[in-house]
Amino acid sequence: MTPEDAEAVNRSGNFDVRVTHDATVGGSRLADGSNRKTATAASFGASADEYPRSDHREGDDLERLASWCDGASRALDVATGAGHTAGALADAGVPNVVAADASHSMVATSVDSFPGVVGVVADAERLPFPPETFDAVTCRIAAHHFPAPETSVDEVSRVLRPEGVFAFEDNVVPDDDTLGSFLNHVEEARDPTHVESYRTSTWHRWMENAGFAVEGTEHLAKRIDVQAWLDRIGSLDTEQKARVRRTLAEAPEPVLDFFDIRFENGAVESFGSPKALIRARKPPE
Repeated sequence: MTPEDAEAVNRSGNFDVRVTHDATVGGSRLADGSNRKTATAASFGASADEYPRSDHREGDDLERLASWCDGASRALDVATGAGHTAGALADAGVPNVVAADASHSMVATSVDSFPGVVGVVADAERLPFPPETFDAVTCRIAAHHFPAPETSVDEVSRVLRPEGVFAFEDNVVPDDDTLGSFLNHVEEARDPTHVESYRTSTWHRWMENAGFAVEGTEHLAKRIDVQAWLDRIGSLDTEQKARVRRTLAEAPEPVLDFFDIRFENGAVESFGSPKALIRARKPPE
């Protein structure tokens, strides 16, 4: 999407989002021309029809992130996917919401699904907006796909106004290295676009380094239906799905216990995916 394309999208919305540089993503350049980013955008684009029905579409965590943005007048949802968080912001009363994603198809899906939301194709590590454009930014269950997540936090700080809120959620790993390595291994085996899930303390450090004050952190374990989780990745063949299932089923006892891996009729049925919700605020000028 060029600046001219973005302006055309903006005219369909009810406010002006000024795009400061070329935000082209699909099949061309991102912040660093990364093949990984292009592959990730393509992968999610291919699954765009499935994501509106995924388990991302609802949950107390979604409502919590939206509630943290209460009172905002302009909000940006980074790596919006199918637009569930952008839609939740609009439903919560934020009058102007931008849904940004690296995938053209995901942006189209979010705009089609949530009337009034403005869509922009954008790299999370090079947001195409001027400084201090928004008074709230959200990013939900996406940052584990970012090659340079610390840069994305810096970008959020840049586009936020003073006293603006950053409502963030992502998969996280425990402090135990063995448990953390297991979860990242399983995630990458299931989805090659997975880069890394980090410790909550790492996200705290990155946010504080970007100038944020961390106001609150909550943890939850979301129950993942393994069959639906595997089916959402259209590129996985039968053997790859079986390999992921074996990895979960044959995990050592401490891993089975920590991630609460459950079985039904001898097959892996579900597990608990740890997530952190972090509310951070940009200080006043």
